[in-house]
Amino acid sequence: MNIDLQRKEIHGLLPTDILFQTAYWSQVKSLLGWKPAVFDFKSSMGQRGDLLALIRPLSNDLAFAYVPQGPESGPDSEQYGLFLEALSEALAGHLDPAVVFIRYDLPWESPYPADAANGQSGSGRPVPQLRELRLNIGTRNWNLRKAAVDLTVADAWVVDLGDAEDTVFGAMKPKTRYNVRLAQRKGVRVFCAASEMLPVFYDLYLQTARRNGFLAASYRHFAGMFSPLALERGSVEILLLLASRGQDILAGAIVAISQRRAFYLYGASSGENRNLMAPYALHWEAMKLASERGCLTYDMGAVSPRADPRHPFYGMYRFKAGFGGNMVHRKGSWDYPLDRRGYKAFRNFEGRVQSGLPYSRERS
Repeated sequence: MNIDLQRKEIHGLLPTDILFQTAYWSQVKSLLGWKPAVFDFKSSMGQRGDLLALIRPLSNDLAFAYVPQGPESGPDSEQYGLFLEALSEALAGHLDPAVVFIRYDLPWESPYPADAANGQSGSGRPVPQLRELRLNIGTRNWNLRKAAVDLTVADAWVVDLGDAEDTVFGAMKPKTRYNVRLAQRKGVRVFCAASEMLPVFYDLYLQTARRNGFLAASYRHFAGMFSPLALERGSVEILLLLASRGQDILAGAIVAISQRRAFYLYGASSGENRNLMAPYALHWEAMKLASERGCLTYDMGAVSPRADPRHPFYGMYRFKAGFGGNMVHRKGSWDYPLDRRGYKAFRNFEGRVQSGLPYSRERS
């Protein structure tokens, strides 16, 4: 398989439902120290599209390239490895020699059921060595490696918004519908807040991080998402939703809308007045607002890959599954080393960092 790759301007990115492949996201990441590069591609097997790559230094003389949830279009699953190999070799010719590997966070459907019976890892999928074996079959270089961690969400809960509001509400589990109504009866109000209230959300977010033991992102990360420089690029809309009763802010969420898909990116809640069920009202209002804007799906983000109480994301699975919808399994993050020595050094460092941190509940 051969791939013709042509560089182009960021504003030339095609409209997409994938937030992380938009000109908006390229600007957000630029503000956070990443260097974006955009390409058109066309393969000899007929696949074509474009992709956003983000380059970031690892040290003074080393860097890596990251393709967040891309490329959007790809081949049949039997040709995944051939396609990624050809794309990586084509990209390498356009990247600085300092780039030691390319990491793809693939949006493509996973070929493995979450309850795979043989050779399971903790995720319910085959162990990385078996997954690498399958993906590399037929490739020339046998060079694709499963990343140690999925940078965005490999297992997500997605709610269908294509039906009428009453139908979407009726598809929720009875307890979830009860909690939404309870919040409303208790006087919880959800509103779209101006970006000037972002510090209020961030304070709740830090409380949530401390309470649940995950590593908090910096305020600069959130400010970048609401930057006028980012929002002027493309048609992405970012909503800051806050749930309150009286003067008390109980919960918050950041929701992005890209074309026909809404993404729940970050959430936070107060440790007080939890009996008011504010997060339930918050998500229901987010779904209604997304539907009003023409969205067909509401991506609620990370869940455990199966109903396993031992998994650290099982609580999120139980909560999100109550809103109806289905689990989506994606292929996750894969690496293509360009400099094996530099890549090995990075993986060793990454492994030490990951072993010292609790699970994060956030998107990258």
